[in-house]
Amino acid sequence: MQPTGKGINWLLFILLAVIWGSSFILMKIGREFLNGYQIGAIRIFSAGVVFLPFAVFQVRRLPDRKLPLVFLSGCVGNLIPAFLFAIAIEKISSSLEGILNSLTPLFVILIGVLFFRATLERKKLAGVLIGLVGLVMLSLSGGFGENNFAYALLILLATVLYGLNVNLVNSYLKGLDPLAMATVSLSMVAVPAFFVVWQQDVFSMAIYDDEARWSIAASVLLGVMGSAVATALFYVLIRRAGGLFASLVTYAIPVVAIFWGTLAGEPFSVLQVACLGVILGGVYLANR
Repeated sequence: MQPTGKGINWLLFILLAVIWGSSFILMKIGREFLNGYQIGAIRIFSAGVVFLPFAVFQVRRLPDRKLPLVFLSGCVGNLIPAFLFAIAIEKISSSLEGILNSLTPLFVILIGVLFFRATLERKKLAGVLIGLVGLVMLSLSGGFGENNFAYALLILLATVLYGLNVNLVNSYLKGLDPLAMATVSLSMVAVPAFFVVWQQDVFSMAIYDDEARWSIAASVLLGVMGSAVATALFYVLIRRAGGLFASLVTYAIPVVAIFWGTLAGEPFSVLQVACLGVILGGVYLANR
């Protein structure tokens, strides 16, 4: 029996949730023998290598004058957040990273209002405030652990950059083919990522360090699946089912992250689940 159009959309949705939700535990595995700079660089470099053959052809579909902005989008939306998440995983559990990542839609709205002249309806304002209340509850509950608040701020900075990138694309790159932008931007930022990989001796570790190979493989899988394949699937889902349906994956990602974190033996409390519910309630209200 062949799946229907809606069935395919749901399969893509579930696949995306599993891939992106598993990204945090893959970073945790990578952290066993690698530092955050190595994990972030391997992730972006691997994704760029996968997209490079497509970018060679897709770059023709982008105006030359827009290429610097496409590169900036790659830095803000992929390169820098990859390093921030990978560095923070040293002290913050993968489950909590998944929860904090769910704040991204709220920062899209806040940054749009503060810097891009977007309008703020009462419903969106209420959603943002509820989401921020959930964040404060999570902080006050000790969810970040003692002396780890600075690392949590790195994740929040990454979600702010995600929000900035969405507004940059909507304001200055609107109308361009999104898949072309994704392939070209990731291929462009793979260049600085390569120099970090080289400077951090990742290539020699892959050859001579048997223990580090598992962590390197996890980081490569993170880049290939979590950045390259997932990005392509996301745009396919947008074209098939629309942006609203595709954006709902935001709600599923932390659930998958918590699942993997629980299997890995990470501590997690009912109160943290309640905080996640408050945050996702705010996201839902702001984007309804």
